[in-house]
Amino acid sequence: MKHSITVARGDGIGPEIMEAVLHILNAAGAPLEIHEVEIGEKVYNRGIMSGMAPETWDLLRSSEAFLKAPITTPQGGGFKSLNVTVRTTLGLYANVRPCVSYSPFIKTKHPDMNVVIVRENEEDLYAGIEYRQSPEVCTSIKLISEPGCQKIVRYAFEYARANGRKKVSCFTKDNIMKFSDGLFTRVFLDIAKEYPDIEHEHWIVDIGAAKLADTPENFDVIVLPNLYGDILSDVAAQISGSVGLAGSANIGDHGAMFEAIHGSAPRRAGQNMANPSGLLFGSLLMLQHLGLGDLAENIHNSWLKTIEDGIHTYDIFVEGTSKEKVGTKEFAEAVGKNLGQKPAQFKCAAYTKKVKEFKKYVPKMIETKRELVGVDFYFCEKTSLNDFVDKMKNEGHGNLKLQMITNRGAKVYPGGQPETFCVDQWRCRFTTGGTCTQKEICELYSHLSHYDIIKTENLYRFDGLLSYSQAES
Repeated sequence: MKHSITVARGDGIGPEIMEAVLHILNAAGAPLEIHEVEIGEKVYNRGIMSGMAPETWDLLRSSEAFLKAPITTPQGGGFKSLNVTVRTTLGLYANVRPCVSYSPFIKTKHPDMNVVIVRENEEDLYAGIEYRQSPEVCTSIKLISEPGCQKIVRYAFEYARANGRKKVSCFTKDNIMKFSDGLFTRVFLDIAKEYPDIEHEHWIVDIGAAKLADTPENFDVIVLPNLYGDILSDVAAQISGSVGLAGSANIGDHGAMFEAIHGSAPRRAGQNMANPSGLLFGSLLMLQHLGLGDLAENIHNSWLKTIEDGIHTYDIFVEGTSKEKVGTKEFAEAVGKNLGQKPAQFKCAAYTKKVKEFKKYVPKMIETKRELVGVDFYFCEKTSLNDFVDKMKNEGHGNLKLQMITNRGAKVYPGGQPETFCVDQWRCRFTTGGTCTQKEICELYSHLSHYDIIKTENLYRFDGLLSYSQAES
């Protein structure tokens, strides 16, 4: 039985490395029924802002997997990343990126590195909700939900268990972003209790990143929110030997996409230079997902044998270690010729079955008392600090009282400091000291309507606890 997959050759070096990968899969006898689609730069240039024609969605839904080469997203102009669009539209919430060193044949300072980055794939700043709110200020919304945290954290622990991993580490910045990153950390610590057989730990992301770069062998599986996961998976791949070696799986309940983690590298296009290994490893994760673990092992072992033989592309070629510098096509042919052979020095590859079905997120049916206690108004005003404070203090605010004014998060009233640099976006907080109503907020809006109001954010108390940042936070 053949498995139906969708293939996109992409942009830049994409067509070359995809051709190389398909050559290897075909030589290995992979039972695949391939349906090709066009995505990326050419589609963007036809005026389709998503980079993918509408009819392509039906083909993706009907396929068991999507194998995608890198694409080029045009800069500016409102074009949205196709990767982000596919991940969020199809609910591909788990991004899995193994980062393994292949010392001594591929140069690295970390010969014992074997880390898997499990990155949340749908939320965080990658939701792409951005605004230019004033001539001087742009904002992005960092969106973290409890269902999103639950799904990715549980997947990380299930992945660790299915693959014989011993520890799951979590990186967040919850000491600064106490609500968004704080939620991710809290969910991680709660779910960890359900996996007593797996060690767990939490790191603040900056020191965690430093530890990962310095001693990656101390980590096993790392679960992170979207942005940190994207950045640190590239760091992990690079210190393992090369970003060009890392493949990526995007897993959801109703689909899966597989790719290399690197970009389209248009400067290298058409030169038969690019290393196809990242996309190849993405395809091996696809085979594992399709239940073809034995086939994935065979191809991976032939790749290991090729690396041991010193047949390397330019990016990993090192005089004295490498024996032959080859192009994209020649490297793929060498891997194909080594099919059925095993490495002499590397440990043979082992692919388990895909992560089994596990308990999905169920909303907690707990009554939560939510009380409206105030509102933050954001204004666009190109004026001095003293002038703005004076104007706000002298305004009529109805039942709501001006509690504070901030600029770029720094409190400037009351008790501000003259050295604070201010831009043209101001946040004014209004509260009653108790609860308030939507009607009172609307009345305040009317009182202040002669100002340039950017937006408002309601302030809530959940079960008696204030649920918004305080003062300079």
